[in-house]
Amino acid sequence: MENPAPNHNPRIIVIQKLYSYFVNKETLLKYPKHRYKKFIKDTVLGTIEREEFILEKLQNILKKEFNISRTDLILKIMIMSASFELIFVHKTPVKVIVSEYVKISDFFLETAHKRYLNAILDKVSKNVRNYEN
Repeated sequence: MENPAPNHNPRIIVIQKLYSYFVNKETLLKYPKHRYKKFIKDTVLGTIEREEFILEKLQNILKKEFNISRTDLILKIMIMSASFELIFVHKTPVKVIVSEYVKISDFFLETAHKRYLNAILDKVSKNVRNYEN
């Protein structure tokens, strides 16, 4: 299956919005008309609002595998937004969240980082949703 156009994939838009926010916190976040506008807005705002909680949770789960200060911003944002979904959006299955983020990582990451993202999200998902496979 072909990767969708970046402007159609809601998770790519989420990453782009979060990136612009973390580069310049004065950025006005606008949400143009989109089929998944509510999902995009909820994920972006939820990740921003719960940043401290998410980072604390990641530190507890990942310990030495994830160093916030030494992690590339785009990778950090992908891990944080995926973690937000894993922790707070229970209606979306773990496998869907992990595979979607790994799939869109082609737009943002090199292959080595893609494998790292997959491993991190797998570990996070097992710790925050231990009732699912």
